[in-house]
Amino acid sequence: MEERKIRVAITQGDTNGVGYEVILKVFADPAMLELCTPVIYGSPKIAAYHRKALSLETNFSIVSRAEEIRDGRLNLLTCFDDEVKVELGQPSAEAGEAALKALDRAMTDYRSGLYDVLVTAPINKSTIHSPGFQFPGHTEYIETSVGEGKKALMILMNENLRVALVTTHLPIKDVAHAITKEAIVEKATIFHQALKRDFRISAPRIAVLSLNPHAGDNGLLGSEEKEIIAPAIEELASKGIQAFGPYPADGFFGSGTYDYFDGVLAMYHDQGLAPFKTIALESGVNYTAGLPIVRTSPDHGTAYDIAGQGKADENSMRQAIYTAIDVWRNRQNYDEPLKNPLPKLFHEKREDGDKARFAIRPKDQFRKGKPADKDDQKDENDTES
Repeated sequence: MEERKIRVAITQGDTNGVGYEVILKVFADPAMLELCTPVIYGSPKIAAYHRKALSLETNFSIVSRAEEIRDGRLNLLTCFDDEVKVELGQPSAEAGEAALKALDRAMTDYRSGLYDVLVTAPINKSTIHSPGFQFPGHTEYIETSVGEGKKALMILMNENLRVALVTTHLPIKDVAHAITKEAIVEKATIFHQALKRDFRISAPRIAVLSLNPHAGDNGLLGSEEKEIIAPAIEELASKGIQAFGPYPADGFFGSGTYDYFDGVLAMYHDQGLAPFKTIALESGVNYTAGLPIVRTSPDHGTAYDIAGQGKADENSMRQAIYTAIDVWRNRQNYDEPLKNPLPKLFHEKREDGDKARFAIRPKDQFRKGKPADKDDQKDENDTES
């Protein structure tokens, strides 16, 4: 039987940036429609404007509800009927509002089980900020909307490198205060489980970076390594999580030491993302681990400076779609054996004094004071085969 195509929801992002450009370029390749069933959450008018401005020929089919999505075509779900002025390369509150409407509709449809994975085109955090979006970014918004109480972990990744963050969108002045043993253990534990379940790495090795230059230089440049990070690594080891460090960030990336690990846990945003984007900008993917929803995003922003010029590289968006599909499949494969565990094996003592044998018995037969059914008892004169 042919495997069902995975439904990939793609939110339009900032309508004045390169979001529509990279989406339309990706699905100019018909082979993508063999891999998944995509649905853009956005506006047909805005999509058509970008397509014309960029002289692209990618076709899409307009739907008003997710129930109308069909395989073999690029579906575009109308999230609002308002006229939105497109000003390519210019930030505007109007573009931020349009991005939020698409996100809100996508969250509603996910809660109704109408698609499998989510890929988000870039937003402008300042223009989307409003009474309906009081979050530092996509990650925190999605965690609150559909996280079911679970904590999110931002991972920047490509096929060779995965970098997770203990703190994300914080001012530098607040970072040191936010680095606690509990926070490191929590994030590393989520990271460990994501590496096992989402990326199918059986025994992940995680490198933990230091906070201060030269890993604190024995306390000369800071004490967080000795007092917080090293104890966190010890606690992780006691839980069976292979975490190593703390490593000074500069030498760690400069020497290529990251090649020896399955994941890198950085203390703050730029410590992990600056080297990552230097190494893997065109193929990088932003993955949100730890949540029920599978969500990815291209590893770039709105790119206002090149919006509408046809210069945007779509590879990061393509890789984001590939990653979302891979993670969804990995989770299905990882969870499948756990759905129907084997019945518990109980030891049953033989009345004839022979060695105890295993018997698979309904649990309620072993409640205190309730004997087994007669049919389940073996006649003393029977001979074991």
